[in-house]
Amino acid sequence: MKEIMEYLKVRYCSEKGQGIVEYALILAFVVVLAIALSSGDNSLSTKIKAVFTKVSGQLQ
Repeated sequence: MKEIMEYLKVRYCSEKGQGIVEYALILAFVVVLAIALSSGDNSLSTKIKAVFTKVSGQLQ
């Protein structure tokens, strides 16, 4: 039983596995961010542009 636990520990707790998981999470975050910025007329990018336009207008 101890041998099985050691095998599982080495197999699933290695730094290589952690690196792959971190890379996958970063990739998923970038994909979600890209979708949020480019979806529809009422997208996040449109709202950000509106804020910069409003601030620019107030500075002039």
